Order: sequence, then C-alpha cells, then structure tokens
Amino acid sequence: MLESMGLPLPAESLLITGAIFCATTHKLQIEGIIIAGVTGAIMGDNLGYLIGHRLGLGILRKHGPRFGLTPERLLLGRYVFLKHGGPVIFFGRFVAILRMFVAILAGANRMPWHTFLFYNALGGMFWAGGYTLCAYLLGSEIAKLSGWLAVGFGAATLVVIGVLFVFIKHNEKRLTEEAMKAAEQDEQLKAPLP
Repeated sequence: MLESMGLPLPAESLLITGAIFCATTHKLQIEGIIIAGVTGAIMGDNLGYLIGHRLGLGILRKHGPRFGLTPERLLLGRYVFLKHGGPVIFFGRFVAILRMFVAILAGANRMPWHTFLFYNALGGMFWAGGYTLCAYLLGSEIAKLSGWLAVGFGAATLVVIGVLFVFIKHNEKRLTEEAMKAAEQDEQLKAPLP
C-alpha cells in the first residue's frame, strides 16, 4: 500500500518472498497473501490518487519548471491521462518506478476517478495476484530464476522507457498542439484547475 502511495518500498519482493514462504513452509495461506497484496495495491493507489488530486498540481506548478515541466507540458500530461490514462494506469503497475508515481500523477492530472478506479483495480489484481500466484506455483525455483528474470525485465523496461522518451521528445510539439486543440473543444481540459 505504501509503495503505491509513492514511497520507494520493495512491494514486489515482499509479495514474492511471502509466496515462496507459503510454498515451502505451508505456514501461511496463499489466498491471504493474494488478498493482502491486491487490497494494499488498490488502496495505496487510491490514496496516492487523492494526494495527487489535492496537492499534486500545485506542487507541479510551483516546482515543475525547475524540472522542465512547463504549463504546456502540464497540459500535455493532463491530455494524456484524460485520453489514454487507463492503459497508463494498468501497465504502469508493472514498472517499478512508474508504479510509485502513476496514481499521484493521475490525481494531479485530474483523471476521472471512476476510470482510475477500474484500471487501478484491474492492474492491482493482475500485478499482486499474478506475481504472488506465479511465485507460489514455482516455489523455491523462483529464487533460481528471479535473478535472470529481474535482469530481463529490467532491460526490457529500460528499452520501453527509452523508446517512449525518444517518441515523446520527437513528437512533443505535435502532441502539445493536439492537446491545445483538444483543450479548446473538451470540457474537462477546458475547465480551470484549482
């Protein structure tokens, strides 16, 4: 729950360790770990969304320019979350760094809560439930595989982030213009932010 709220904590490791403990000792029930993981993920993201909704935009406006977050880029972020936020929330759950901030960014960018809740719950179930169940079914074998899997997933994540960064850099002007045009027509984008 705390990792989903934005704190850098090892949630994946905790889920996998708990599942392996269940598989090897049978002192815990795997259902309990799955329920706790899914519930914590969903609750943490909802609290992160609330924090982002209440405080995020003000902080981004105040401190964002230091990090290159111009008003146009903030509008672009809002546009992305309104138009494509569902997949960002769902797939962001599986990327460690993004997982910590995606809920806060969704709240700050005023993504509709009901849309956020649906994709957040779906992502939380697949992420926490999937990791826990796979680790449980693989049992102690996961310890042997986890090093290579972590390296593989890490490399794949870096490639995807790099490709997205290059795409956004090359298309930022076009995407910003698209967001500005959409802001003129879309009531949610047109509405002033507190």
